[in-house]
Amino acid sequence: MPHITCTIYPDVFMKPKILVIIPAYNEEESIGKVINDIPKELVSEVVVVNNNSTDGTPANAASAGATVIDEVRMGYGYACLKGISYAKNKSENERPDIIVFLDGDYSDYPEEIRELIRPMVEDNIDIVIGSRTLGNTEKGALLPQQVFGNAIATTLIKWLYGVEFTDLGPFRAIKFDKLLQLNMADTTYGWTVEMQVKAAKEKFKCAEVPVSYRKRIGVSKIAGTISGSIKAGYKILWTIFRLL
Repeated sequence: MPHITCTIYPDVFMKPKILVIIPAYNEEESIGKVINDIPKELVSEVVVVNNNSTDGTPANAASAGATVIDEVRMGYGYACLKGISYAKNKSENERPDIIVFLDGDYSDYPEEIRELIRPMVEDNIDIVIGSRTLGNTEKGALLPQQVFGNAIATTLIKWLYGVEFTDLGPFRAIKFDKLLQLNMADTTYGWTVEMQVKAAKEKFKCAEVPVSYRKRIGVSKIAGTISGSIKAGYKILWTIFRLL
């Protein structure tokens, strides 16, 4: 019997419009690789938010086919909010159905967007987190402070909000209308945990899928430094308790 490969979408008219937002600060060596590995048949637009880069990040992103917009205020959350504003300002028939957030350092596998959005298309899930904890992680890709911080944060979310996550990974997908409903506000390190806590409080249908993870190209601006790790850890814990 011949092997039959099915597409993720059972009907072309059901295919959602997917917009990918990539916050990027000085990722000139990796940004082109990230964009080139995104499944073009699934994604309607890739938006790179240039977060005040001083290298060739914006030029390389544009050369790879992305829409490049600028956010001069430094901060991961600021960059994500800029991307959301861009999507929100589109005409009604051009607005995305799903937003995918993806880092620009090539630590994630962009081709796994297919698996990330599958629960949304097939099971009407509102938000899907790509879990590095459940997936295949290259040795040394996640630093000890990241593993420890994830464990504490996800345990607190389970105890305080009743929703079980295994990771706060930045690779994630969310329905655009649900994203707007969350009224995201964090501008720095608390962005991912704010989204998950608010989704739990709003009783959104949440899911995780295993994703692969490798050592990033270049040095992490947060986890790669002691001060960055301390600031991020404090902000994550503060956000979890602030939203109670």
